[in-house]
Amino acid sequence: MELKMKYHYTYFIYPFVVKENKYQKYLLSLIRNPRFSLRIFEKQKDITLYQYFLPKMSQFLFSSFSFTKDKLDKLKDLPKDTVSAILAKYPRTIFEYDLKRDVQGKTDEGGIFFKIQKLQIICFNSGICFLCMKTNIEDSDNFSDLLNFNYKFRDIKQKGKSLNSYDKIHLQTDSFDDISNLNNFIEEFTGSPVEAMKLDIDMDRFLTYSYVCIDSQNWDAQNDFEKISYQFVKFTNFLPADNSVEYEEKEPISFTKWKYAKFGISKQGVVLFTSDASMNNYTVLPNDFETVYLYTYILNLYKKLYLKKLEYDFQNISKAKNARKKFVDFTKNLWIQEITEDEVGSVLNYNISKILQINKVYQKIKNQYDILYKEYHVESNTKMLMVFSVILIVLLIFNILNYFAMF
Repeated sequence: MELKMKYHYTYFIYPFVVKENKYQKYLLSLIRNPRFSLRIFEKQKDITLYQYFLPKMSQFLFSSFSFTKDKLDKLKDLPKDTVSAILAKYPRTIFEYDLKRDVQGKTDEGGIFFKIQKLQIICFNSGICFLCMKTNIEDSDNFSDLLNFNYKFRDIKQKGKSLNSYDKIHLQTDSFDDISNLNNFIEEFTGSPVEAMKLDIDMDRFLTYSYVCIDSQNWDAQNDFEKISYQFVKFTNFLPADNSVEYEEKEPISFTKWKYAKFGISKQGVVLFTSDASMNNYTVLPNDFETVYLYTYILNLYKKLYLKKLEYDFQNISKAKNARKKFVDFTKNLWIQEITEDEVGSVLNYNISKILQINKVYQKIKNQYDILYKEYHVESNTKMLMVFSVILIVLLIFNILNYFAMF
């Protein structure tokens, strides 16, 4: 029996890196573009985010929570280059792109219709950024179509790959006329891949963050999850509907904290698989997944990429000293900080960090830091010994001369 959906959406996330000395200029380019607007977070409007993240982490991720109305008004009146200089000092800034119209995907008969609901660029002042697109398929409640869409869309940037290579999937969108125009848009606002390649970022594939609520006739008190567990594995690993791999070989990290809802986490992304047997799964949970849990995922992606950036800088003698300072600041301001007291959020944060192997990367950087620290102190001590030796020799000569001067 075909698995049916009640609600779904998918975020496609594309990491990219801007040179730090060009970061302010990049922000200025977004500010000058009339289709982009600065995303301002407010305590009352974004109360879920404000309550979820602990104060230090909230300040790091959402600096605008502390903005007063007077400060916001003054910001609007300042010259654009001044605004970019101010924003460049904050840890993170978000811009939203105005899609202007209802973006309806058009396909040939038998294909999949899709819609781009939201497009934003999340920028950290280290130059590490994320382009995020929220999408959903239209005119279909078949779970198989969602599987095929996620499988197909995340690879649209792969050069030389035919978009029609998978049976009956045709990806088009009115917003950018066709996929090639969408790719041109992505390249325009993500720039050169050189900096990202230094961090070994896959520039040909989106990370995927997907939510689905299926019909309760497939998962409720009378229908056990185990009967559809293979669908969950395909969903978590972003496999097509007709994939026939050995599912035990593709087992992701998964956990559940609610009835009829299960997280799946892989290196390729995060999913939440739910059933409308619980009202929470089509009312509260969809919003939480694309706010507090999405930013939990983005934060972990940022941590890993920032550590890889430090690792690259440690290999450059001219940047090593500054990298040591940045590593200490990162450890103090991010690494040792708890992000939330929310039970589900804490478990999700732990499992994302585990699957991304962030601890492993951190320990590797720490070892480099310890080696450089010891080398620095050995070098420092050697220089001090040389200075003392010179002083002792000078004093010895001076005493000898004084001795002979007495006769």
